[in-house]
Amino acid sequence: MAVWRLPGTLPTISSGPLGGGIGRRSWVINATVPMSYNRDDPDTHLTEIAGDIGLTGDGVGLLTGVDTGLLVEACDEGVTVWATVGLGNAGLAAAPAEPIAYRAGTINVVARVPAAWTDAALVNAVATVAEAKAQALRDLGYAATGTSTDATCVIADADGPAEPYGGPRSRWGSRLARAVHEALLEGGRRFSAEQVAWSDR
Repeated sequence: MAVWRLPGTLPTISSGPLGGGIGRRSWVINATVPMSYNRDDPDTHLTEIAGDIGLTGDGVGLLTGVDTGLLVEACDEGVTVWATVGLGNAGLAAAPAEPIAYRAGTINVVARVPAAWTDAALVNAVATVAEAKAQALRDLGYAATGTSTDATCVIADADGPAEPYGGPRSRWGSRLARAVHEALLEGGRRFSAEQVAWSDR
C-alpha cells in the first residue's frame, strides 16, 4: 500500500470508500487488493488496514487492483499528484445502459495542493482532476473518460488566504490539471507495459 501521513489535520475532498466527502483528515492510504476482491464493506476493511499500521484519527482510504509499487508521482509548481493507473475497465462515462463484461481497472488519484481552498474550490478541483484524466486517456489512445471504479482525493492547506477557484484555468487548478495529466500519461504507459509483460509469460 501507499501511505501519506499528513502534517496535521488538513482539508480534503475524496470519493474514497473511507473518509469520503469534505473534511479534515490526517492520513491517506491507497491499498492494493486482489482482482477477486468482493467485500461489501470496504470502509471497514480500510479502517482495519489503517489500524494495523498504527494510523489513528480520521483519514482517507482508497482501494485498487493495481500494484502500488507502480505508483506514479508528478509535480507542477508546488502541486504533487500520485496515481495508480489500471485501464482494463476503461470506458465512457455516458455509455449506453447495457451489460458489459467486467474487467478490473481503477484509476486512483491523490493530489496535494499547497493552497487553502474553499469547499467550492475543492469540489471544482475534483472536476479538474476528471477533466485532466479524460484528456490523458485520449492522449493515450483510449476512447474513454475513466474507469467505473475511479477514486480521487485532493488535499489542501489548512491556513492561508482562501482560494475560491479550483478550475483548470485557475492558479492552482491549472497546476493540478497538468500534474494529473502527466501522472496519468506515465501510469498508462506503465499499465500497457505490464500488460505486455504478462502476455509474454
